[in-house]
Amino acid sequence: MRLLLLLLTGCLLQLPGFARADEALPSWNPGAVRDALIAFVEGASAPGSDDFIPEAERIAVFDNDGTLWAEQPAYFQLLFAMDRIRALAPEHPEWRENAPFRAVIENDMKALAATGEHELLEVVMAAQSGMSSTQFAGIVQAWIDSARHPTTGRRYTEMVYQPMQELLTYLRAHGFRTYIVSGGGVDFMRPWTESVYGIPPEQVVGSSSELRFEITEDGPRLLREPALHHVNDKAGKPVGIQRFIGRRPVFAAGNSDGDLEMLQWTTAGEGRAFGLLVHHTDGEREWAYDRASAIGRLDRALDEAGPRGWTVVDMARDWRRVYPAIPAEH
Repeated sequence: MRLLLLLLTGCLLQLPGFARADEALPSWNPGAVRDALIAFVEGASAPGSDDFIPEAERIAVFDNDGTLWAEQPAYFQLLFAMDRIRALAPEHPEWRENAPFRAVIENDMKALAATGEHELLEVVMAAQSGMSSTQFAGIVQAWIDSARHPTTGRRYTEMVYQPMQELLTYLRAHGFRTYIVSGGGVDFMRPWTESVYGIPPEQVVGSSSELRFEITEDGPRLLREPALHHVNDKAGKPVGIQRFIGRRPVFAAGNSDGDLEMLQWTTAGEGRAFGLLVHHTDGEREWAYDRASAIGRLDRALDEAGPRGWTVVDMARDWRRVYPAIPAEH
């Protein structure tokens, strides 16, 4: 009987869903952070363990910008919106008389940075409204397939973090459902998250625009309107989780103060839970920033990490590599 059990165990370990603990997370350097992740995941998925979590409750939520992919020198959705404004500019000569639009058209980043949050939102809304949801998804996919990062020259989907990709895979192999809970636009993320992260569109929670259903000569459509429906950032993240997921997560990963309330909500539940903060400390392979950054500021959440028992990833120390290798045909 013992021999049979050993043989069965050996077979299970060959299946995709049963990764050996010592083979998990190869792009993470050995150390306390990797050990803590493995201990939590293995304990949560081991029946009979004091840390066991029923599979239905194994909900893991991840911020996107700065947690799953890079976010410097600006949020990638803003760069997408700027490209759209430039493409649409010939149809809107009035934009040259409007400060934020003129700054985008002239690629004056200094002037754009000096505009207020309301003006930036106006730019984003103009770039993403007045079309059907299907049309918008196609535009996003075309941009993701072709656009290049202004600093690295990589495609934006090549600037995902390899260690976090491995963590998503590792969690799913142990019965976790992985969700994106981001301040970014939900309709901007859904066209590509499944192919890039393995996260289907119904498991993406984000900020959303108002939609209007209408019947046209070509059939029914959902029209994107220039108004916000839900801002899924800061205190909006627990609201989005409850509204669209309906369970309190047991694992949350973020990188900024915009994720503070999501981590607070996740780790305040009954039983074991894991809070993870990605600290951008690597100025050579990526960007080093935290408390003073206008993009992805990490200040209050970093102060709360110790008292609340959250695990902080030191990118320079804990990650063996940052980005995945670029395909040979690139």
